[in-house]
Amino acid sequence: MKFVWRLLPISFIMLLSGCGVENLSALDPQGPVAEMQYSLIQLSLYIMIFVMFIVFSIYIFVIFRFREKPGDTHIPKQVHGNRTLEIIWTTIPIILLLMLAVPNVMDTFTLADTSVEVEDGAEGEEIDHVTVEVTAHQFWWEFAYPDHDIVAGQEMYIPTDTRINIELQASDVIHSFWVPALAGKQDNVPGITNDMWFEAPEEGVYMGKCTELCGPSHWQMDFKVIAVDPDTFETWATNMAEPPEEITDPEGQVAVDGRGVFEESCISCHAIGDEGSPTGPNLTNYAEREALAGYLDPDDENLEAWLRDPQEFKPGNNMPTINHDQVSDEEMTALIAYLNELKILE
Repeated sequence: MKFVWRLLPISFIMLLSGCGVENLSALDPQGPVAEMQYSLIQLSLYIMIFVMFIVFSIYIFVIFRFREKPGDTHIPKQVHGNRTLEIIWTTIPIILLLMLAVPNVMDTFTLADTSVEVEDGAEGEEIDHVTVEVTAHQFWWEFAYPDHDIVAGQEMYIPTDTRINIELQASDVIHSFWVPALAGKQDNVPGITNDMWFEAPEEGVYMGKCTELCGPSHWQMDFKVIAVDPDTFETWATNMAEPPEEITDPEGQVAVDGRGVFEESCISCHAIGDEGSPTGPNLTNYAEREALAGYLDPDDENLEAWLRDPQEFKPGNNMPTINHDQVSDEEMTALIAYLNELKILE
């Protein structure tokens, strides 16, 4: 039992160390939505600290002031039914609740408003915005941009200093979309569209997660929001719609052969540009991915291991195994060379 007690401080330190993951903390807010939510966290914390201070102060005072002393024979004065005290300890909680409720309600209505029209005198003015339809799958994310007629997988590119209107959906079970540094979480529910919005003031990569238990690989259902300047975003969107067809790899013929392997073995589930199936993640910009399958380093070794046995890395996902009878080692090398050519941003 003593051994267990000795482990508690170490476990506590390890638990706290997990709260400081870069770009995965609501305590480092980026943009107006995250800042609003952070201010509510601070307000709640300050009120709780105030209540704790008052309660513990009264507790300590009572312990010392009314403790039994040698020679005491009388019962302390009873205050049951004291109208003044009852008014005080009823009024103070009401005031504290109002201090929490009013800003919470105001910010809730602000965050729920995804309209892009604002009143400017007698005329309406449109907010500069980008709409992204986010569909959650077991166990990956699909990002569709209806205004640009493109679809991306696993990584959502957005322009900085622009309102991003998010429309959340799910294709199978309930998932939950959460980018802690940019906004709070919102559920992806099959058959229902939930709306939210956020902005990213700084360029960078913001980590996102699914926060609803959705199957055996729920914990690996990560994604990234990549904020770039508006010009870079437009270049990315244009190239996503019409990806370059030239292969620039020094071993160009290997990549060309790999394209043939892709068309034979992969195109029935994955698309490049507008060619292929939307069943799996769109691979138009695969070589620019920050991660493979949401969490693996995107090197050649991991890519081959993933293609050969995806269930080892994401149990329960729908991607089939590619064995050596289907794709030889030489063909796999060519396929990987081709996938490494899929770049749309220079």
